[in-house]
Amino acid sequence: MKKTIFFLFLLPLFIPKLVSARIGVGIGSGKIKVETKLKPGIMYELPPLTVINTGDEASDYEVSVTYHQNQPEMAPAEEWFKFSPRRFNLEPGEAQVVAIRVDLPIKTIPGNYFAYLEGHPIKSSQAGATTIGVAAAAKLYFTVLPANFITGVYYRAVSLWKMYQPWTNIIAAILSFFLIVFIFTRFFKINISLNKQGDRQR
Repeated sequence: MKKTIFFLFLLPLFIPKLVSARIGVGIGSGKIKVETKLKPGIMYELPPLTVINTGDEASDYEVSVTYHQNQPEMAPAEEWFKFSPRRFNLEPGEAQVVAIRVDLPIKTIPGNYFAYLEGHPIKSSQAGATTIGVAAAAKLYFTVLPANFITGVYYRAVSLWKMYQPWTNIIAAILSFFLIVFIFTRFFKINISLNKQGDRQR
């Protein structure tokens, strides 16, 4: 019995261990809030994003933009952002500082924006497709101001219209109806008065 126990104790020493490498990722900051109000048509340098290889094997990494489902803020388009570098390789424990630039189009809708700046390791499968596993992200917040006063009033009206739907549509339909009735009655009265004047002249 003792020999059997001793043999079982020594057995693992002679069997090669199958060690599975762990791939991990971390982000230096969990939140990036741009205090300066941004304006359409201008390019801005945002605070950098630090991506860390928290795993125990080297891997290729990528930075991208993702969003939260049904978020109250507007979602900035991914093509607005430029990351430098966008893809890179990291050894275990190594970090990469990624510069971020956002280029706001001239017709950017003013308001509050939100997105995730995500860092994740990427692997190529045997079929050649890129696979993404774990990920870490920083929350990005920024606000875009209207280009001018007229634009600001326009987008404010549009946002209020969308906010109070369907009541805004109902009110607009009612006002349109009364406007049509008003124009019709005014035009009808003018025609009646002209006809009466023509009859008197005869």
